[in-house]
Amino acid sequence: MPCSTLDGMVIDLHTHSSVSDGTDTPTELVTKASAAGLSAVALTDHDTTAGWAEAAEALPRGLSLVRGAELSCTSPNGRGGTATVHLLAYLFDPTAPAIVAEQSRLRAERRTRLYKMAKRMAEDGYPVDPDALMASLPADSPAGRPHLAMALVQAGVVATVDEAFGVFLSSRGRFHVSRRDTPVHTAIQMIADAGGVTVLAHAFAHHRGPTVTADVIKEMAAAGLTGLEVDHPDHDPSVRAELGELAVDLRLIRTGSSDYHGTNKTIRIGQDSTSPEAFDELVSRTSGVAVLHG
Repeated sequence: MPCSTLDGMVIDLHTHSSVSDGTDTPTELVTKASAAGLSAVALTDHDTTAGWAEAAEALPRGLSLVRGAELSCTSPNGRGGTATVHLLAYLFDPTAPAIVAEQSRLRAERRTRLYKMAKRMAEDGYPVDPDALMASLPADSPAGRPHLAMALVQAGVVATVDEAFGVFLSSRGRFHVSRRDTPVHTAIQMIADAGGVTVLAHAFAHHRGPTVTADVIKEMAAAGLTGLEVDHPDHDPSVRAELGELAVDLRLIRTGSSDYHGTNKTIRIGQDSTSPEAFDELVSRTSGVAVLHG
C-alpha cells in the first residue's frame, strides 16, 4: 500500500536501527519517523530487542511505537530444498526464556559467520580486516552482511552497499557462509507462546535469493502465522497482486512496510505502509507487550 493510508495514518511495520544493520540510532529512527508524518513505526532489528528501551525513551509525541524484531529462519522452499525466510515478530514478551536463548544463539551465529566471510575476502586479497571489523561492532550485536558491505564501501572496493551484495555477498556468491537459523515453525510457535504475532517478510523478493512457494506459506499459516508482508519495496505490482490474493485465501493479515535501513538503502521510511484496519487486527491478537504511544 502506498504511503498515504486510510484516515491519513501512515503505519510502517518494518524498520532497522544501528542496533542491527541500519544507520540511524533508535532515537534518530523514531525522530525521523515522526518528522516524516508517520503515525506508528515498528522497530524490527535483526534477532535482537536491544533498541527497544532507547526508542521508547525518545518516542516523540504523536508517534506510536511497535516493539518487534526480524527473526532469521530456515524453511523448506517447496521445491525439494530449503530457503532462508524472515519473520517479523511483534509485541512479544522479550523475557520469555525461549526467545532470550534463541536470539542469543542467533547473534553469536551471525558474528561467527561475518568473521568467516570477512576472513575469506581478506585471504583473497581484498582490503578487509576481519578483526578490526568485529571490534568496530558493539558486543553481542547482531552483526550481518551489511556491516561487511559498509566496510567494502569505506575501503573503496564498491560504491554502494547494494553493489557489495550484488558482486560479493549474495547467498550465491563465493564468499557466502551459511548459518544455522531457527526452523520457521519453531519461531512462529515461540513468538505465539510469548504473546506476539508473526508476519512473513518480503516473501517473494526473488532477487534476494531462493524464495518459498505459496504451498509453504500455506503450511506456515496452518502453523499459526498471522500475516503476510505484501506491500514492500522489493515486490513489484504483479507480486503484490499475487501475495494479496494469497493473504485473502489464507486469511492472513496484509501488511506493508518500507524495510528502512537508513543510508544503507535508498528506501525512505514510510515508503510502503499498513492500513489502520490491518494494524488494529494485528495488535488485537497480542498479549506480550503493548504498543507505546508518544
